[in-house]
Amino acid sequence: MTDGVGCALRTADQPISAAFQPGGLPDKRQVAASFSRAAESYDSVAALQRSVGHQLLTQLPAAITPERWLDLGCGTGYFSRALGERFSASQGVALDIAEGMLQHARPLGGAQQFIAGDAERLPLRDGVCDLLFSSLALQWCADFSAVLSEARRVLRPGGVLAFSSLCVGTLQELRDSWQVVDGFVHVNRFRRFEDYQRLCADSGLTRLSLQTTAEVLHYPDLRSLTHELKALGAHNLNPGRPGGLTGRARMLALLTAYEQFRQPQGLPATYQVVYGVLRKEA
Repeated sequence: MTDGVGCALRTADQPISAAFQPGGLPDKRQVAASFSRAAESYDSVAALQRSVGHQLLTQLPAAITPERWLDLGCGTGYFSRALGERFSASQGVALDIAEGMLQHARPLGGAQQFIAGDAERLPLRDGVCDLLFSSLALQWCADFSAVLSEARRVLRPGGVLAFSSLCVGTLQELRDSWQVVDGFVHVNRFRRFEDYQRLCADSGLTRLSLQTTAEVLHYPDLRSLTHELKALGAHNLNPGRPGGLTGRARMLALLTAYEQFRQPQGLPATYQVVYGVLRKEA
C-alpha cells in the first residue's frame, strides 16, 4: 500500500495500445476514438447515463467511506465530481480509455488525478482502492473476467466494485428493425445477463447484489435516436458492420420496420441495464 494518488500508479506498465487485443468485440481502439470524438456532445444527450449512474450511487453500501476511489470509465467526469462531493475527504482517480474524454473532464475537477487506462489492465498497483465505481462503461470490455480480476487486484480487503453495464436486449427494437432490412450487424452486441452472473460468481468477489432493469426511452422519430447514439459515441462499434453509406431504400425500409414499435409516447428504445455490487473479502 502506498501514500498519495500518484504513488498508486504502476510506473512500468505497458502503454494502453499494448493492451489491445485485435479482433475483440468491440475493438477498443475504435471505442476510444469514438468516445474521444463525442466528448463535447456527450453531456447534452446523456440523460439515461445520468439516471443510471445516480441509481448506482444509491446501491453503494451505506457505511462505505473510501480512502481512495476510482471512477472507472469516467467519461466527461460527471460522476467523478459526484464522488468527489460525496467523499470529500477521499482521494479520487478518474480513468478512461478515451483521451478526448479525459481532456474534457480534467479541467472540471472532482478527482485528484485523471489517467488514461484500460479496465482490463488497470495501471494501478495492487490493493490501493476502497471503491471502484463504473457506470455504463464496462459493456465495451470484451473480457469482463479480466475486468473483475483487475478489480479484485486493486481493491483492498473490504473494498467494493459497483458497476452498471448493458446486456442482451439493449436496443432490441433497432436490432429487430435492421433484421427486417438486411443481415448486417448495425447494433452493438452486448453479453447476456447470464454471463454477468457466471463471471461474477467466478470472480472471487462476494456478490452483494446483481440485477437487470429495463429502461425505455422514447423518441419522436428514428433520426432523434440515431443522432443521440452518435452524440454519445455509442453508435455501432462492432466488427461486421456494413461499410459505406446506407442507401435511401434501405433507410426507408428501416423507418417502416421501426414504426411497427411506435407507442403513444413515441418510438421506444429499450436499454437492459445491469447493476452489480461486489466486495473483496479479507
